Amino acid sequence: MKATRFISSRIFSMEKENLSSIVMKIAVISIALGISIMLISIAVVVGFKNQIKDKVVGFVSPIQIQTLNQNESIEETPFVYDSTLKSKLSVHFIEGVYPTANKAGLIKTDSEIHGIILKGVDKDYNWGYINSNLASGEIPQYTDDKRSNDVVVSKIIADKLLLNVGDDVRIWFVGDDMKTRGRKFTIKGIYETGLTECDERFIYCDLNQIRRLNGWEKDYVGHLEITLNDNIDVEEANNYIYYSIPTYLISYTARELYPHIFDWLDLQDMNVVIIIALMLLVAGITIISMLLIIVLERTSTIGILKALGANNRFIRRVFLQRSRRILLIGMLFGNVFGIGLCLLQKYTEIIKLSPESYYLSSVPIELDPTHIVLLNVGTFLLWVLMMLIPAMVINNINPSKSIRFE
Repeated sequence: MKATRFISSRIFSMEKENLSSIVMKIAVISIALGISIMLISIAVVVGFKNQIKDKVVGFVSPIQIQTLNQNESIEETPFVYDSTLKSKLSVHFIEGVYPTANKAGLIKTDSEIHGIILKGVDKDYNWGYINSNLASGEIPQYTDDKRSNDVVVSKIIADKLLLNVGDDVRIWFVGDDMKTRGRKFTIKGIYETGLTECDERFIYCDLNQIRRLNGWEKDYVGHLEITLNDNIDVEEANNYIYYSIPTYLISYTARELYPHIFDWLDLQDMNVVIIIALMLLVAGITIISMLLIIVLERTSTIGILKALGANNRFIRRVFLQRSRRILLIGMLFGNVFGIGLCLLQKYTEIIKLSPESYYLSSVPIELDPTHIVLLNVGTFLLWVLMMLIPAMVINNINPSKSIRFE
């Protein structure tokens, strides 16, 4: 090993500014750019997927339970949330069960009309997600014994209808008798999550208001939102709940409730796979080209080494020393540059996005050490594979002919 390292350093230290030295510099730059682009691509897509999933789950919860015959109607068929159902849902992986109900309505102001979904929640509702995205005002305090007129609206709705915290707003509903009736509510808070599809529709209110509008009994609910403890597989939890609840109820995951969003996110994985495949292909071609040029430019040197008794394995190791050094330098610069740009974007949010199109205000970044390690290991294994072609060239070099080669 010391001999190959010494010979490799002597051969390449005496080189002038020739084609191979230029190619080696280009190879370092290419490897560095390839590594950094792949790192940034993975960090952006992982961050993007996780943030969008968190937004969707924040609105609808990981799992919902509703009546079997509800289909996709906004107007819900009520069911009783009694002690029997509560006992079936009292399992270790469920963090909380929150009774809720939806009611379609219209907000009418002097200049605008806007269709909304009034989402009723009770006093025990987990406001964590909405509270973390509260733009102004505060979260209302609901009770069991008194109906509250306080509501929380989105910033999209507030801006469109020129509403502020403290304003009164009248929401109109259509009853089972096809007659319209209005209810006056007071805006207690304004939230902004960036998930336009939900922000432009949902207004939070007291569940007792939904029960009154629909003529439901006190223990009736439209659906149950279920949150899970950390590190619990959603699909496994949903399967357990599905077979535990009565047959007139059915459970859905957030993916099943919003399949178009999750399918769109899955498509981003394919984009990353294509980018990584292209980058690895370019890196592979660069490595092969670099090694072939280095070998061909030193054909006479290889012939001299063979004439002195060096075998093919020894000579391959000499050139491996140089190519490995180039690879490691390129990987080092690529990791530093890629991770550096990711951290810069993560903490400064320099690159902005349109929330209307991407649901986010800036490019999200999520660095996973596992992804970084796998990417670097994969690049190194590709280099080992690419070395087979230059090795075949070295094996076929004839000492007597190569010494005269120029």
